[in-house]
Amino acid sequence: MGTQLRFMPEQASTIAADVDHLLYFFLAVSIFFTLLIFGAIFYFAIRYRRRSPNELPAAEHTGLALEIVWSVIPFGLTMIMFGWGASIFFKESRPPDNAMQIYVVGKQWMWKLQHMEGQREINELHIPINRPVRLTMTSEDVIHSFFVPDFRTKQDVVPGRYTTTWFEATKPGKYHLFCAEYCGTKHSGMIGWVYAMEPQDYAEWLAGGPTGSMADAGARLFDDLACGNCHKTDTNGRCPNLVGVFGSTVRLAGGGTVRADEAYIRESILDPDAKVVEGYQPLMPTFQGQITEEGVVQLIEYIKSLSPKPGTLIQQNGPLVPSSEPAAAGASPGQLPSGNQ
Repeated sequence: MGTQLRFMPEQASTIAADVDHLLYFFLAVSIFFTLLIFGAIFYFAIRYRRRSPNELPAAEHTGLALEIVWSVIPFGLTMIMFGWGASIFFKESRPPDNAMQIYVVGKQWMWKLQHMEGQREINELHIPINRPVRLTMTSEDVIHSFFVPDFRTKQDVVPGRYTTTWFEATKPGKYHLFCAEYCGTKHSGMIGWVYAMEPQDYAEWLAGGPTGSMADAGARLFDDLACGNCHKTDTNGRCPNLVGVFGSTVRLAGGGTVRADEAYIRESILDPDAKVVEGYQPLMPTFQGQITEEGVVQLIEYIKSLSPKPGTLIQQNGPLVPSSEPAAAGASPGQLPSGNQ
């Protein structure tokens, strides 16, 4: 597949079609007004040229209606462009709820990708067509940028935080993957491929990978780091219970709350004193330098897997609470050990 934007190409993703249609509108408006303005300039230059050195034109004032027209029309066109572009931006920035999750870690000079089922790739990404794919991305060193031209998608990958993007491939094929942010001497070599496959072919490819999901790998890492010595999944009254923590609202020492999402869990692992949970002391050691970014996302998926199904009763250092409802005022549901033991 070529990576250059061709005139009226066959779009390879749903977002690509939206972006291309907006681009064609921009081009049409630009071409129309370019021809109109330059045509008017040539016409007026000839029609109203000075025919003798002593000829002085009379001053004329245009009508108010004409001034309103040539102000309202451009304003209306710019508002159409703004509204159209904003709708695409909001669509692109909000992955669908049913999107499949893939984690991406950028590193000088490669892309490392992990599927929920446990399959791991370097500089290659296999995805099924006609299914939205959400990428949660971070960097181990410097800023990178995940760029798939045929999908019209580009998102910076920043160290110390998570960024997301999504797309939905509509055509099977092999598509170029680039880093679009200069990241060092071998930046030009940080390239790869995205393979969009029929669902059956993707399932066969996935079945050929390692056994065990990302959550399973996170569980093993959880044991290897001895996290279970304090953060047992059963309630012992001495440390926060991790069951149901992901997605919950955590109350912090000193007031305030935070949503326990991927960014919060990552921060709690690498910088546990940043947000201390209410009712606990900042005793948890940092794992900065002891665990890779791939390991962090594996732990995140393991903690996600501890969330019970809606309607299941869980115990959060207090009475049993339905997982689909918030805990009582005396219990903080899903408190994560942000520097607490």
